[in-house]
Amino acid sequence: MVRAILKADAETLIDMRQLNSSITYREQISLAQLSVCMDISVTLAAVNARACWEQADPSIRSQVSTQIRGSQPSDFVVFSIESSGADLLKLVETKNPRHCLAAMSAPAVIRDFDDFVKVHEILLAASGVPPTLYRQLFRKLSADTFDGGEFFTIEPCEGGRQRRLLLSVESLLRDSDVFLIDHAWSFRLPDALQQLKEVPGLAERMSALMCVDLDMKTNDEVSELEISEEAIGKSQDRVLEVLKKEVDKAKESGRDATWLELDELEIDDEMLKSLDLSAKFPVAFFFHELIAACFCPPLHQNLVALNLWSNKLQDSENVIQEVTKCRNLKAIWLNDNPVVRNCGDTIAKAVLAGIPGLEIYNSCFTSNFGEWALGFCGDIGGADNTGCFCSDSGSLVKVTNLDLSNRCIRDLPKAFSPVVMPSLSHLNIRGNQLDQVSIDVLLHLLRDFNSLQSLEVDIPGPLGNSAVQILEYLPNLSFLNGVSRSDITESGKHVIDSSLQPRLPEWGPTESLVDRVLNAMWLYLMTYRLADEEKIDETPIWYVMDELGSALRHSDNPNFRVAPFLFVPNGKLASAISFSLLWPTQDVHYGEECTRDFLFGVGENKQRSARLTAWFHTPENYFIQVLGFLCYWEDDSRSNKLTPQEFKKYQQQFALRNLCASTEESPATTRVLQHNERALRVYTDNPQVDEFLTHPEFILTTDAKEADIIWTSMQVDSEVKKALELTDHQYTNQFPYEACLVMKHHLAETILKLSSIYLQAQGRPEWLQPTYNLETHLSQLIGDYIIRKQEGLNNLWILKPWNMARTIDTTVTGDLSAIIRLKETGPKICQKYIEHPALFKGRKFDLRYVVLVRSMNPVEIFLFDVFWVRLANNPYTLERSSLFEYETHFTVMNYCGRLNHMNTPDFAREFEEEHQVNWLEIHQKIREMIRSVFDSAAAVHPEMHSAQSRAIYGLDVMLDQSFKPKLLEVTYCPDCNRACKYDTEVIVGSKGVVKGRDFFNTVFGCLFLGETAHVTPL
Repeated sequence: MVRAILKADAETLIDMRQLNSSITYREQISLAQLSVCMDISVTLAAVNARACWEQADPSIRSQVSTQIRGSQPSDFVVFSIESSGADLLKLVETKNPRHCLAAMSAPAVIRDFDDFVKVHEILLAASGVPPTLYRQLFRKLSADTFDGGEFFTIEPCEGGRQRRLLLSVESLLRDSDVFLIDHAWSFRLPDALQQLKEVPGLAERMSALMCVDLDMKTNDEVSELEISEEAIGKSQDRVLEVLKKEVDKAKESGRDATWLELDELEIDDEMLKSLDLSAKFPVAFFFHELIAACFCPPLHQNLVALNLWSNKLQDSENVIQEVTKCRNLKAIWLNDNPVVRNCGDTIAKAVLAGIPGLEIYNSCFTSNFGEWALGFCGDIGGADNTGCFCSDSGSLVKVTNLDLSNRCIRDLPKAFSPVVMPSLSHLNIRGNQLDQVSIDVLLHLLRDFNSLQSLEVDIPGPLGNSAVQILEYLPNLSFLNGVSRSDITESGKHVIDSSLQPRLPEWGPTESLVDRVLNAMWLYLMTYRLADEEKIDETPIWYVMDELGSALRHSDNPNFRVAPFLFVPNGKLASAISFSLLWPTQDVHYGEECTRDFLFGVGENKQRSARLTAWFHTPENYFIQVLGFLCYWEDDSRSNKLTPQEFKKYQQQFALRNLCASTEESPATTRVLQHNERALRVYTDNPQVDEFLTHPEFILTTDAKEADIIWTSMQVDSEVKKALELTDHQYTNQFPYEACLVMKHHLAETILKLSSIYLQAQGRPEWLQPTYNLETHLSQLIGDYIIRKQEGLNNLWILKPWNMARTIDTTVTGDLSAIIRLKETGPKICQKYIEHPALFKGRKFDLRYVVLVRSMNPVEIFLFDVFWVRLANNPYTLERSSLFEYETHFTVMNYCGRLNHMNTPDFAREFEEEHQVNWLEIHQKIREMIRSVFDSAAAVHPEMHSAQSRAIYGLDVMLDQSFKPKLLEVTYCPDCNRACKYDTEVIVGSKGVVKGRDFFNTVFGCLFLGETAHVTPL
């Protein structure tokens, strides 16, 4: 039986979408929560969004709906696809609050097409493949037919650093065929490095697929290169041949100026000196005499442009000496020479000083640029047209298209005017600061260009922050950044761009193929999850499509669609094979590029523009500006306080519809049980409480409705109360609104809201690392990342799921594309990694503290006098390869790897000796931090208080290299295995020895009887 199952309560799903605190934040995040929260979603084996469902055959929909209502779970699969599963709620109608089933009985072996459809009907509907293609798909899957090579061709682009897919047949009509794409590499992220190193041929195939092996030559290629060099012989002869050709061409045309193209000719320092260019092109006139040359025949040919791009020049003194002899140069290109990489600033200053009339240096405009440079970018000057540009010549009158992008322009010359260029209709000024001219002056200048219809400019940028406002100032414009005026006006978008440049893989010459693949893979990866009927697989699977699939580039208007698909030939999950399916969604003709939407189904409400940054260079200024409006930022000038209305809206996110707080006044919290009364009855599903709670004033019961205290790992909401017949007079071990602490994204919001509203202090407290909710603040995170990169700061970040424990699906990375893509596996926060933590004998460690909460109004909390140390197994390092080593960067080994346990007193004593510090001083800082955490929750969410609530929380703390505490997370109902297992000497608070078997006696005694043994009030 192959089935799909969604384990969830329908009400919980609705609450998840509203982001309130009835979200189940327990360790096992439900399948339903993932399906609702993920944008490029987990889809349940996979029921797709309403649009795909409605495209399915009606008979199939009817059969599936019947099975959804009636079947029992068996085998189980979850598959990530390119559209949201949020609308599943509208499709599934069930009376069972625990399970929504989507199942279909299946034969043991697929014998024919009907069997295929029965087994895969939900997967077929989920994929979005048109039903008319089902038979073709069945035939190709059955015969293992990969016939894409007969229809498509792959060709390099972007200088060989990308590939694109072209149609090689006459035409392919919409929904006319479906193609199988193999998965060339499937892996779990922690295994990526090891697989690339150990699987034969994998790194080589991936590097070729990702176009990062361009400089890697095989022996045959090296031999061919050597033979080629031998055949060429003396490279100096080639250069002299080019020189003679250019001189002869200039003489024949009667030009008085020469443009030398000497790029990629293996010219070294010795050869440049031997060319003696200044002698071959002597300076006939001083700079002020150039005007006269426009009216009389020249005595000599002037060298006006010299292109030495991509040669082997290394000696800065030699280069400066030879180049500055050519004093009439208007442009010189020394790009991609070793001398520029090693001595770029020195050469630039010397060349600009030695050639006063130079207008272009290494593709950038100098401060002297004028009509010559404008003519070059306006396509009226170049290697084929080296005529002299003079102020009275009117040579720019015919310029209609002027591309000034990425020319390092800070101000505009007098030549840039509608009088000099009256015909200008298209202008591109992207990538220029233009910081020496005001927005008003620049807008006024552009407004005077009556023929200007199309403008490309960074937004935010030199013309301001709003596309709409730019159009208002420039009424003649028809297109802004490639988007029509009408589209911008209708959408109201302030930031628009139709031509983003792709992110291309970058690498150094010494980087191994493995490292290059790890850098480039985020431009190609896709993801899915697997599951059985019990739980979802906690670790997602990432995969790379084969060469054909990986050559599909992005388009907002794609002509193809790709969807993952699980083929189960024997009707059993064990036989499942994963593919991706490709089919045309538009008519495509010979030679046209085949594209897909990398963010299919993701709109701006899901941060589409920001997420495209994973694959494209998006406007950096926009993200920097967005960051300025976020109160997370530490600079006072960039922080905004929330208004009372905004704060009220924030509070409403946590409104508990199901978890009802008592309306009674808070009783005295010192003692629940009065003297001489009966023992308090405790109902629990916690095996440790069941085993170790032996306090004489408590007695365990299996009947929840007769219990005084409900101590459970479940969420006690209104439905649970109803099912168990609980009352408002019973005590529970959870507080309303506690999601504001135990959900990682809400924890950061809670702390920061207090900082910006109640304390009227800007920014975050020192003990909270910069934190961003990737579901809502991805743009701000990108802005922070960009600023850190510009300022040369560390850019290592850690990504954590909202509510998974034990570092599940947690990643450390400094790759922006990886950060953005990793949100596809579930809702996450992105937090600045503590790159320089305090170490213990060279290894990372963190500390687990247990906090007991009696009341949130007033805040009455106690710190358990024992804390626990968790040590990483490997020595700490920031080497790139270590980021894939779980036991280097993480300390939670209880469930994975070797547990590195150390006695707390021994740790404190040895830590003091190693670092020459006083542990009690560190402990005091930690106490103050913990108190601040709960004060923040109480202030931001006063509704968190409940007279019938008592709870314990685990707080994980790390120390930085200055021994200052950093809060990692707050855990509900923490794992107390070590607390119950080990007797520990107390080094703070009450001193003495705490018996492990008495841990829960101490906890319950403090919370319900007012006892204070082995706890310290905060």
